[in-house]
Amino acid sequence: MRIDYHMHFEKGSYDENWVEGFFTAARKRGLAEIGISEHSHTFPEFKPLYYQDLILDDSFIGSFQQQWLKTNKFKYTLDEYFAFMHKLQQHHDVKIGIEVCNFQDQAAVRDILKDYDFDYIIGSVHFLHGWAYDSSEIKAEWDRIPLERIYEWYAEEVEKLAAAGLYDVLGHPFNIRLFRYLPDFDVTPYLMRVVKALKKANMAVDVNTGTYYRYPIHEISPYPDFMKLAAQYDLPIITTSDAHKPEDCGNYNQMAVDYAREFGYTGTLRFSHRKRSFVSFD
Repeated sequence: MRIDYHMHFEKGSYDENWVEGFFTAARKRGLAEIGISEHSHTFPEFKPLYYQDLILDDSFIGSFQQQWLKTNKFKYTLDEYFAFMHKLQQHHDVKIGIEVCNFQDQAAVRDILKDYDFDYIIGSVHFLHGWAYDSSEIKAEWDRIPLERIYEWYAEEVEKLAAAGLYDVLGHPFNIRLFRYLPDFDVTPYLMRVVKALKKANMAVDVNTGTYYRYPIHEISPYPDFMKLAAQYDLPIITTSDAHKPEDCGNYNQMAVDYAREFGYTGTLRFSHRKRSFVSFD
C-alpha cells in the first residue's frame, strides 16, 4: 500500500477545484491514500507562538521573518480546516493531519490541539534559536554559526518535541543538510540523541522526498546514516513528498519506498484518529 501523509494546501486555497489536483496526482502515482498536514502557520490559533519564538528585531533575519509572518499566513482557522477536510472526505479517502513547528511553549500547543480529532500530528524542527534555517533568503546565517552548534541545537529541539508527547511523526529528520553544509566532525552522538528521543516517544520517521526535489542537497531526508540507526532501533516510518503544489503529491514515492527497503523496511504506518497500523508497501 502506498501512502503520502505530508503535504500542504498553502500555495492555493480551500477550493475543491484547486485541491482536486492533489488527488489526480495521487491516482497517477498509485497512492492508495493521502493525508494533508497543513503547517501550523496556516492557523491564527498558533500566531502568538510564532511571535514569541522567532527573531523579529531589526536585523537582516528579523526583518525577513517579520515579512514572512505577514505573507500568506494565518488565513484559515482550525475549524475552517476541519470543515473543508470533512467536505473532501465525502468524495476522497484523505486523512486530516497537521505539521506543527518546534515551539518552545508545548503546553500552549497541547491546549490548541486538544479539541481537534486529527488522524496524525507531525512535529517538525523549522527554527533554531528563532532562525528559520530552511529559508534560502536568509541562508547567509549558515556561514556565521559553527555547524557543530547547529547540530547541537537541532538535537535539542527534537528532544523537546519528543518529550512533549504530542506527536506521531518527526518531519524530515536532519534536513539541516538541505543547503549542503556538511559536517567534518562525528555526528553520531547527535543522530543517537534523536533516535533515542523518538524511540522513547513512540514517534515515527518521515522519509521525505521534499529535500530531494526542492533543495540543493538533492537527497531524501533522513539521510542514510540516520536511517541505519532508525532501522536498528525499529523506528517505524511514513513515506512522503512534502508537496506544496498539487502536481507534487506523491512525488518520487517509488524512490522513497526503494530507499526505505535498502534499510530493511517493508511497509509504512497508516493512521486514523491517532491510531496506527502497519501496512506493507505491496
